[in-house]
Amino acid sequence: MFEVISEKFQNIFRNLKKPGRLTEDNIKAALREVQLVLLEADVNYKVVKEFIGNISEKAVGQQVLKSLQPGQQVIKVVHEELIGLLGKSACSINMAEAQPTVIMVVGLQGGGKTTTSAKLVKYFTKQNYQCSLAAADIYRPAAVKQLEVLGSQLNVPVFTEGNNAVKIATNSVKLASRDSKDIVIIDTAGRLHIDQTLMKELVDMKKATKAQEVLLVVDAMTGQDAVKIAREYQDVLGIDGVILTKMDGDARGGAVISVCAVTGKPVKFIGNGEKLDNLELFYPDRMASRILGMGDILSLIDKAEFKDKAEQEKDLAKKIRKETLTLEDFLEQLKQMKKLGSMQEILQMLPMHGKFKNLKIDDGNMKKQEAIISSMTKEERRSIGIINGQRRKRIAQGSGTSIQDINMLMKNFVASRKMIKNLMKQGGMVGKRGLFPGMI
Repeated sequence: MFEVISEKFQNIFRNLKKPGRLTEDNIKAALREVQLVLLEADVNYKVVKEFIGNISEKAVGQQVLKSLQPGQQVIKVVHEELIGLLGKSACSINMAEAQPTVIMVVGLQGGGKTTTSAKLVKYFTKQNYQCSLAAADIYRPAAVKQLEVLGSQLNVPVFTEGNNAVKIATNSVKLASRDSKDIVIIDTAGRLHIDQTLMKELVDMKKATKAQEVLLVVDAMTGQDAVKIAREYQDVLGIDGVILTKMDGDARGGAVISVCAVTGKPVKFIGNGEKLDNLELFYPDRMASRILGMGDILSLIDKAEFKDKAEQEKDLAKKIRKETLTLEDFLEQLKQMKKLGSMQEILQMLPMHGKFKNLKIDDGNMKKQEAIISSMTKEERRSIGIINGQRRKRIAQGSGTSIQDINMLMKNFVASRKMIKNLMKQGGMVGKRGLFPGMI
């Protein structure tokens, strides 16, 4: 995500910091480069022009030029303006005063509406909301069946009835109200292009269901087309927010930067993968940091969903001091790492992730380690000293690995345990979230 634009911004910022003292000419030259980067990223021209104008006005002020670190001050201005451009703050769903809250998911065909509808259910059920789905896309072949399959995976009801989309939506709301559902999400029909028939159906549906939220799903990879589509839907139907899908494939970032500024409507969620878990609330400040190559540690922490962190870390530190860390502890660390996604995804959220773009990390190694430990008995995990040759053979067969793999895991584990204890003695810090060095 944003790999190309982030790398170019990092180069501009690096050059800004070099002179020490900046002049108006230095800043204007840097802003010309920023302008070019944004246009190459397919950001709307009017948006770029206004953005550069706002930055220029603030960046050439006396407060910046006379500061001790003018380069850093300019970067700060760019960051703040980009946050403003992206919507200033996160904006979630407007919940109805009386159940259920009705969310219409709209957009062109191929943007990912049906999958996004299911992702929204997954997102809200995690927050303990009771949800249902309505299959109001009666035109695309297998659209209803696709939603039913997704609903089955999520264990939520999918309402489908007849071939009148407006009636399906209306009756789904009535049923959701009867069953005391908190949220009903209506998957609507898309077209290859906007047409009057489609828009009239959506306008009628919005009126009949009294939808609290109309969310436009747009493929981020379409760039300027995404902005054009959003503007047309806003003009005809009226939308409450945008969901940008396929963000994991958008190395440029033009759509996410332009949509909010052009439509005046917030980006509420982003989809960054095919799994139902791959939907994130959109945070303008975090997204601005990602675009500028500053990383996104907060989202990384959110993804981890650590519970009782203080207790876990306290218990881990106690075990380190007593040298009683076991492979069970390490298995728990591996499971927590898996919540974050692949190692490449984690690196992308770290500051200056461009430094790691050519670094190839074998996620299969983590899977192999997990398979080996999972094939051990509780006694073997807690006391690796009892693992003799016969046990190694059994573990290798059970995990589909080799005895050499098991020997390497045990050797690294013992070495890591000693290293961590020495670090604590020296007042050093154990890796973030208790990760074992040398094991990954």
